Amino acid sequence: MSAEVSEQVTDAELAARYRRDPGLFTAVHDRYYRDIYLYVAGRLDTQIAEDLAAETFLLAFDRRERYEPERGDLRPWLFGIATNLIARHRRKETRHYRALAKLGPEPVVEGHEDRVVTSVAAERMQPHLAKALAALSGGERDVLLLVALGQLSYEEVAQALGIAVGTVGSRLSRARSKILALIDKENAHG
Repeated sequence: MSAEVSEQVTDAELAARYRRDPGLFTAVHDRYYRDIYLYVAGRLDTQIAEDLAAETFLLAFDRRERYEPERGDLRPWLFGIATNLIARHRRKETRHYRALAKLGPEPVVEGHEDRVVTSVAAERMQPHLAKALAALSGGERDVLLLVALGQLSYEEVAQALGIAVGTVGSRLSRARSKILALIDKENAHG
């Protein structure tokens, strides 16, 4: 982070300052790049995550005059841009989840005694979870992954997607119910 811009500077102050001095946008990048990258990497793959995270900040820089501090902080605004970029890749994302579902669990490698039971269970659940994620609507998947991977609050998700907080709650509830039902169905069948 730049010595000129400390962590204590609010998003609204930072936005006002970088509008006057676009060079300060580096502070926005430094503050939020990791969060955006991890969110995109969790939804897609790391190669695409690098590209989309960079594109998120490029678009944010190009659109910096459109940022309205009264509508909320920079973080959800950036997550909204990233989510819209992911939406362009939605078909590819769905194909990715379907391919993971077809792979099946990786074989357990014998040997290392300290292997944690939860890790093994998680590996075995990966194809079922991928299949369940692919079955969600785009809106449900966006909300679920913004909460789970982006660690956004309901209010931040609503702001990022331009929807009501109540809609976030209902989409998240439907997504969780669908995933649990699909995973339970998969476990019952094999």
